[in-house]
Amino acid sequence: MFKLVINHKGKAYNKELNDSESSAFIGKKIKDKVSGSGFGFKNYEFEITGGSDKDGFPMRYDLPGAGRKKLLLTRGPGVKIKRKGMRKRKTLRGNTIAEDIKQININVVKEGDKKIIEIFPPKSEEKKETPKEEKK
Repeated sequence: MFKLVINHKGKAYNKELNDSESSAFIGKKIKDKVSGSGFGFKNYEFEITGGSDKDGFPMRYDLPGAGRKKLLLTRGPGVKIKRKGMRKRKTLRGNTIAEDIKQININVVKEGDKKIIEIFPPKSEEKKETPKEEKK
């Protein structure tokens, strides 16, 4: 079961997949293209951009496989360098999606029949504050 974070034109949308829908992602790698018809997005095409596993370790595109590795890094995703020449050892997940992955980040490559705003309608303005009455 995966949580999808769908990025489209600067906005992010969330969708939770059940077990049958998530089978389209097993074995795919970062930068692979995925058809959206398997999980409710007819004629959409997506590109996998990353994700994280059940313990929060991020996926890295240049680390092959599905397991975790401790890498000595100088730059790139999953590491923040504070001064010149600094290196950090970080635990990262490989670029292949397996059962341990909980979140998958994807970008819309090709839009389908319905606009994405129709699939994810904006939250209604029910939380809009009503003006309070003044006490005299």
